[in-house]
Parts: sequence; C-alpha cells; structure tokens
Amino acid sequence: MLNMETQQASTKPFGFREARTLIGDLNQPNPWIYWSDFLVSIIIGHITFHLMYYLPKWYATSTGMILAVSLCYVITVTAYMRALMFIHELVHLPKGKYLGFRFVWNALCGIFFLVPSFLYYPHVDHHRRKHYGTEHDGEYLSLSHRSPWLIVGFIVQALLIPFLAVARFLIISPICWFLPGARHWVHRHASTMLVDPFYERTDRSPKLMRTVVIQEFFCFVWLLWFFVRGGIMRGESLDPIWLIAYAVAVGLLILNELRTLGAHRWTNEGGEMSFEEQFLDTLNYPYRPWITELWGPIGTRYHALHHLFPRLPYHNLGKAHRRLVAGLPPDSIYHQTIAKSLTSEIVSLWRRSSGSVAERSEL
Repeated sequence: MLNMETQQASTKPFGFREARTLIGDLNQPNPWIYWSDFLVSIIIGHITFHLMYYLPKWYATSTGMILAVSLCYVITVTAYMRALMFIHELVHLPKGKYLGFRFVWNALCGIFFLVPSFLYYPHVDHHRRKHYGTEHDGEYLSLSHRSPWLIVGFIVQALLIPFLAVARFLIISPICWFLPGARHWVHRHASTMLVDPFYERTDRSPKLMRTVVIQEFFCFVWLLWFFVRGGIMRGESLDPIWLIAYAVAVGLLILNELRTLGAHRWTNEGGEMSFEEQFLDTLNYPYRPWITELWGPIGTRYHALHHLFPRLPYHNLGKAHRRLVAGLPPDSIYHQTIAKSLTSEIVSLWRRSSGSVAERSEL
C-alpha cells in the first residue's frame, strides 16, 4: 500500500500544461542517435557473444580464460539488453515512419532473439488510462497484493521462457500456417510479450496478421539454421553455441524481470485508476546513471516520465526529467515518482506483498 501522504497527493491534479511548457521542445526523435546507439550495441553484443565460443578454443589452457569469458558474458547481456529495449521505442515512434530502422531492428535483433516487434504491439494498452492495471493491461499484476512467491516465480520463469519461445516459432507457427483454425487461439494467448499470463490479445487486422506471418516465418527459418548448423553441419549432438545462447537468454530475461519489478509499485488491485493514481504507481531512477542505464537502458529507467509523455524520445528523457524537477512546484506529485535505487524498490515491493498476505491471514 502507498503511504498516507502519497494517497492524499494522488487526488491532487497534475499540471499538464506547466509540464508540457517545460519540455515542449524535446519531442523530436533524432534518427542519428537511434541508428548509432542500436548498431553499436548490437554489434558489440554479437562480437562478445561469439568470443564466449571461441576464447575457450583459442586459449583453453590460459589461466585468465574463465575471467575473460565471464567478462564477455556481462558485456553481451548488457549490450543485448540495450539493443533489445529498442522494441519499446518502436511502439511509440510515429506510425508509418522510421520504416528502415524498424526493418533493421527486426533483422539484426528481433528475429535473432525471437522477439519480433509484433509481440510488443499491445504495449499501447498499458498506456490507456482506462486499461492500466486492469485485465486489459497485459503488462500488469497486482504484485503488492499477492504472495511474495509470485515475485520469485516471476524471476524463476526466465529458466523456462527460452524453451517456450523456441516452441512458439519452431512448432506452433507452422501449425498455424497449415491449420488456420489454430491461429485465433495462438494470437490471443501466445503472441504477446506480457507480465500477466491471463491477458488475451484482441487486435487482429489483416495488415497486422500479414506482419505476424512474415516475422514468424523468419523466426522459423532462423531457428532451423540455428539447430541445423550445430546438430548436422558441425556433427555435434550438443553445440556449445546452444548452451551459450541459453545462458545469455536467461541472463537477459532475469535482468529485464528485475527492471520490470522496479518499474511500478504494483499497488492496483484490478480496478480503474485515476491518472494521478497511475502516475504514482510508476517510478523514475535518475540517480547513478552509470549503473541504472545498464539495467534500465533506452529510457526505461524513467518509467514514470515515459507514462507522462509516452512519445518523448528516449534520448531526451534525462534532460526532460531535470527540467521537470527544477521547474515543477515542490508539492507536485512528479517528485514522488523518484526512487533511490532498484534494490530498495524491490525490497519495498516484497514487504508490501508480505504485509498484504499477513493482513489477509488475520482476517
């Protein structure tokens, strides 16, 4: 539960006009930043990923080999995390624009990681005021009011998700192509990046479905190559690349799940919330950018600010935050969205969850 001061503040209207005036000149995306940031991130990730495979072959007897591979693993996860989080930016870029960037992101990253951009289109529901925190929001769970074991399960699922992703595109996609009747269920229940496993996707336009099939096909082809290359062409029953890919995938998923746990306070119990209540349920992490930018890249560490202005490009969020902090009055609820650290917020979430369970047991 939010404290009493926060609950009272949530009834105070937020000054949108004042906030817009402060950051009105920051709404234009810079294509050069998008291209350079993404390409550098994905290239570094690809290089260090392959170094984890080749270093043990080149320097098998070297005493520093394990340390070098470990360092490559950390760099791979953080670089790939940054590249992957551009999927969030793609949803909020103007429709019909930046088509080249969307194509290249899918070709070099989305297909490669089995997270083609169509999986994230329903993210817009998370920003609809009447949907936020309800059954129509696939990115929300009432974690503050559920057992803390749900938080544990949310993180541990990282061990299983890579296998589900492979099954989704290597097995389920061809089934949908040859048995169209399966498409409806698959699209509703197995075609979205989500937090709530019970969320049902509802968008199904002909244009969207063509995009889905095209991106599915390339994921399928990539997986065939991924397994054939090791299992047949190299004659290895267990390709080391498979193990490396699984370890990197688990690392990415855990990092993203920890980031997600700290993105909100998760205080809603399922009903519709006012804008102020929604805003106070989200968080910003402006401190220690040298570490927060690693786990919350591409503007995701400014999640409350992103909810306030979803179209603001990620590379301007830091500047916008500093202007709002300096320009908004001291009693603005914006200041209450600022968190000290990811660790402290996850600990607070655990305590709220544990306290909620204890309250229910006393009833």
